[in-house]
Amino acid sequence: MNTPVRKKLGILPLTLLVVGSIVGSGIFSLPQNMAEGSGAGAILIAWVITLFGMFLLTRIFQYLSIRFYKINEGLYGYVREGFGDYIGFNAAWGYWISAWMSCTSYLVILFSALGSFDCFDFFGNGTTIPAVIAGLIFLWIIHFFVIKGIYQAFLLNCLVTLAKIVPICLFIVCVVLAFKVDTFKMDFWGTPQLGSILDQIKNTMLYTVWVYLGIESATVYAARAKNIITISRATFFGFAITSLLLVCVSVLSLGIVPQQELAEMKNPSMALVIEHVVGSWGAKCINIGLIVSVCGGLLSWLMLAAEMLFLAGQGNQHTVPSCFGKLNKNSTPANALWLTTGLISVLIILAHFYQSGYNTLIQLSTSMVLIPYLLSALFVFKLAIRQQKKYLLFIGGLGSIYGFWLIYAGGVSYLLLSMILYSVGLLFYLYARKQRHLSSFSYLHDKIYAVTIVILAIIAIIYFYIIPQ
Repeated sequence: MNTPVRKKLGILPLTLLVVGSIVGSGIFSLPQNMAEGSGAGAILIAWVITLFGMFLLTRIFQYLSIRFYKINEGLYGYVREGFGDYIGFNAAWGYWISAWMSCTSYLVILFSALGSFDCFDFFGNGTTIPAVIAGLIFLWIIHFFVIKGIYQAFLLNCLVTLAKIVPICLFIVCVVLAFKVDTFKMDFWGTPQLGSILDQIKNTMLYTVWVYLGIESATVYAARAKNIITISRATFFGFAITSLLLVCVSVLSLGIVPQQELAEMKNPSMALVIEHVVGSWGAKCINIGLIVSVCGGLLSWLMLAAEMLFLAGQGNQHTVPSCFGKLNKNSTPANALWLTTGLISVLIILAHFYQSGYNTLIQLSTSMVLIPYLLSALFVFKLAIRQQKKYLLFIGGLGSIYGFWLIYAGGVSYLLLSMILYSVGLLFYLYARKQRHLSSFSYLHDKIYAVTIVILAIIAIIYFYIIPQ
């Protein structure tokens, strides 16, 4: 049944949703990930570029949420408003697939982290049979918790997000007190083996791209927010909080452990860095924080995945089959949640048999979410050209350039592979059009876009799966 949403979300739960979506497992490996390919100087420059680029995207989402305050579908609604039903559908489809694939990665990381403890060593790398069975049980427990009420799930997400910030803040305080300038300045511009400064910056920015995924999450719940200003402020506050945490963790670690030693550490490297400062109890605290953080990330992205599919299926303008646009009596998108959890379950099982293929899919999921980011920026740029507003030209133009850079940094091969999944989505879209008694496509550019996706998907299948590599 399609029950009206009664409760409204305030700035605290939406801000914590943004923080919880961004701060997952990546931050716990960030010190080693960034030191592996760059010296401290290149890392600082990369952060300046990344913070500027992500600030532009934050401003773009803030502007769209206020300018189109009547649109309750968030990122999907903005892209559909700017480019029509089919391209809007692709934004929702790409975001949804990316979200539920991310959930699968969180489950593997969770049981891999548990496997590092002697009493749970049977979980191994997170893809063993015990890990798969435990992962499925844990996933479906969360599924039934969310299906009983989206607002109870939000409350749990708030508590888990606050809980996982505590060990990260403890880490920052400890490394600030133990920070050594001489250690930080050692090989400041990197060793010759790391290459030029430009190469180091590019290598480092690959990681800064991934750790910010989720910056748009408050806009996904636009229909459930108290007001539009709440969405805008939650997006900015979430960006500010996570930026502070991410930069402090990655940069301050270089004042504790020299770059070359940090680059050779095992992950989660945060645990080994704090072990240099306070001993083994600090490492255990960080490992527990990682487990809590991954659980929170799983909850956040499961909610976001189901909500995005629901948004694309609701109302008279739905672009996926209308059955996914239904809410149950607890205001939860039940049908969307069932499909999402089912697909995550399948991918968890596949992870046990085809680990290399699974890893490719996880990297692919990150590439897919970058396309909706780019489309949002291009929409603002389109508005700027129409309205001739300098500020919009600035954030829309540079935001679009940064969006193209993110896709390039993510890997052109993964962009090509993503076309296979986008082409599958075409079946959902065409069925939804049939339900609405409409022609397959509204505009010529939609047909061209669809044909291009299918052709690229065929090329990807031939190149990656038929021709011997």
